Amino acid sequence: MNDTRLSVRFDLANANHHLWNNHGTWWCHYTLHLPGFTKLRLRRSPATQEVFLARQRGDRFLARADCQPHGPATGRCA
Repeated sequence: MNDTRLSVRFDLANANHHLWNNHGTWWCHYTLHLPGFTKLRLRRSPATQEVFLARQRGDRFLARADCQPHGPATGRCA
């Protein structure tokens, strides 16, 4: 059993709710709550300067992380 949970705050009024622009490059951030009352805050770059692509790629990061993370650095599903 995997007790890891994804935790993301959503602001429906803000389409970029999990993104921020750092000097022209977009980044996605989210938190995984791990067993043992620990958590892991992840920041991943969608590797784009286009906000539309950053939203799409950021949503994919979140979907994969919500599935079943394979480790702290990846957040990828099996």
